[in-house]
Amino acid sequence: MTTTVSNVASTQEKLVRAREASTKLALLSTDEKNSLLLAIAVAIESQAETILSANRQDVEGSGLEGAMRDRLMLNGVRIKQMAQGVRDVAALSDPIGETLAEWTRPNGLRIRRVRVPLGVVGIIYESRPNVTVDTAVLALKTGNAIVLRGGKEAARSNQRLVEILAAVPGVPSGAVELLDASTRQSVQELIKARGLVDVIIPRGGAGLIKFVTENSAVPVIETGAGNCHIFVDESADFEMADRIVINAKTQRPSVCNAAEKLLVHERVAAEYVPRIVKKLIEAGVEVRGDENSRSLAAGLNVMPAARQDWGEEYLRLCIAVSVVASADAAISHINRYSTKHSDSIVTSDEASARKFLRGVDSAAVYWNASTRFTDGAEFGFGAEMGISTQKLHCRGPFALAELTSSKYEIVGTGQVR
Repeated sequence: MTTTVSNVASTQEKLVRAREASTKLALLSTDEKNSLLLAIAVAIESQAETILSANRQDVEGSGLEGAMRDRLMLNGVRIKQMAQGVRDVAALSDPIGETLAEWTRPNGLRIRRVRVPLGVVGIIYESRPNVTVDTAVLALKTGNAIVLRGGKEAARSNQRLVEILAAVPGVPSGAVELLDASTRQSVQELIKARGLVDVIIPRGGAGLIKFVTENSAVPVIETGAGNCHIFVDESADFEMADRIVINAKTQRPSVCNAAEKLLVHERVAAEYVPRIVKKLIEAGVEVRGDENSRSLAAGLNVMPAARQDWGEEYLRLCIAVSVVASADAAISHINRYSTKHSDSIVTSDEASARKFLRGVDSAAVYWNASTRFTDGAEFGFGAEMGISTQKLHCRGPFALAELTSSKYEIVGTGQVR
């Protein structure tokens, strides 16, 4: 018999339970937390059919298509990946209790700065039920309680997953709370819960993130949309560039680290633009372009790019192409239109690469690699809370270390001031 997570409790009651659970979680040892995570992985696998059944109901009733439908959908492979992600987090070092600095003052006071949990983490997200598990296990690993507010389109999937997590023996009551997704009121209550919630993390579209950052009374770690760029420099290896562009655009176009824009140096544009446009179209990508790229790819059905295209996150098989005069022009274009997420240069010239790496003001900047690697698992974090595009308190994929704060432990021998 599984334990059912009640949605009858009010948001306030759930937040109070989470706060109480956070004090218990903070006292768990690394071994105790890892045991919980391994048990969660087993429970997810053993309950795969019930998870998939709930998810099918969500998908069938969602009315979503394309990228958003793909984000919502679970299958056997994704369930296995979800469980493996939990095990990967269990295998990582526990940051809690880590000594960040230690010193002794002339008066004999011994001062130590150590990592501690944040406390209660609130996350607001859309569509992707795997986020429910990824974020919950990262919170548990770091001794934090988590309050989840998923999208209504994934309500059944999220409810079933939270039931499974909460039913694992040893998980404190309130450690993983799920808010009602049928009303916007729960979002308002969560982001105003200063004193009960320590940080809010919004994951989703630009509208959601803007609303939370502008209205929250609780500190926010802002995750961002991904208007990601690939710049093919004049010294680029074309075969390498082809692989990177096609992968970054087509491997999974519905996610925030997929490439949305392609910039090509004018010295190689006559040769490279028609070459890559043909390959993109053959891969099913809708290509839009500026005047130069459309002229160079004449006859290949490149649609004209409008002004708003350069700042848009497509999240589908669509890309806009522009010819630029130099690496400096590429950097300027990216810093103007990018969402500060992930951008890449393909070049064999180290000086151009170093200039790009220094000059592009984004959370992740690549040299000769696909933007699709901006991901917690790919960075070795096991999973991620999100991709932060702000500069405080973290930037880029963030996970365990960023779910901590610090405190000072001071040991004396009777000193007074």
